[in-house]
Amino acid sequence: MSVKSITTEELRQMWHDEGLILQGCGGNLDEWVEGINNLLTENGILQDGTRFHDCSTFEHDGLTCLLFPFSDDVKIDVGKLSMWRVQTHGNFGGTWLSDYVLNCLGGFLPAEQETRKPDCPLIGQDGNIFNLMGIAAQTLRRAGLDDRAKEMLDRVRESGSYYQALGVIGEYVNITSADDMGEDESEEMEMIL
Repeated sequence: MSVKSITTEELRQMWHDEGLILQGCGGNLDEWVEGINNLLTENGILQDGTRFHDCSTFEHDGLTCLLFPFSDDVKIDVGKLSMWRVQTHGNFGGTWLSDYVLNCLGGFLPAEQETRKPDCPLIGQDGNIFNLMGIAAQTLRRAGLDDRAKEMLDRVRESGSYYQALGVIGEYVNITSADDMGEDESEEMEMIL
């Protein structure tokens, strides 16, 4: 069993997950995971022989914390787990992942940061792939998505064909026509080109 290290920023992106966080876990983390699995089994919380696995660790406020993720292959009596968490809070600082992120880390990062795609006027432009990727990268940067621009450029450079490169660009921007742009946008695009 190996406990994976994650960052608090990664926790803030887990809006679609839930789990149990224990705070102040010192020593061998694999032993912690084994011990907690045994405690939860003895208390009838883990059922049908299932156990937590793929646990993660992170540091926050000088404490080593463990995340026990809820997954489809772990059968849990949630009512019993809730009572156990409250009863042992003084020992383990147990809290739900969602509560921890909201109360200790300032909340989840907006999901739209991952999927936001700005409009990018590529139709009607010079079809040279370097020209198109430059326009797309500039569009992403203007939208405040510098990291996404760099990621897109790296992926385009690694693509095996012109059509794969276009597909990658389309994952990051909504490909639109230069004819659909307003006058202000058109002047701004001319300045870029």
